[in-house]
Amino acid sequence: MSRGQKKIVFTTDAVPPLPVFSQATIAKGVVYCSGNIGCTKDFVLVEGGVQAQTRRALENLSIVLKAAGSSLDDIVKANIYLTNMNDFREMNEVYAEFFKENLPARTCVAVVALPLGASVEIECTALVADDA
Repeated sequence: MSRGQKKIVFTTDAVPPLPVFSQATIAKGVVYCSGNIGCTKDFVLVEGGVQAQTRRALENLSIVLKAAGSSLDDIVKANIYLTNMNDFREMNEVYAEFFKENLPARTCVAVVALPLGASVEIECTALVADDA
């Protein structure tokens, strides 16, 4: 990929993107993943509260990262959005299941609302393999 070029990531295995953004974009060896919520490919939120939604959001993110030639282990920065900071501890319990070592930098902020009434949304920036 030459300077100034970017590659749009798309996989049918992940939640489909809306027409105004992509699942992810690769540029200069880095993949920038759009936010993922805890929903199915049919845009139905999973049941079970913030922990179930966090788990599914990370699983959805993992699918997009794989399609980009990356993985959760390659994340260098994650951004988490919660509609209720009282869910911080429960979200972190699930987050810790996915990130045991090599922890990425992270920001977690409260927001007024998320798509589909989700409790959590997660986006990330990760490294990609040289041949991706």
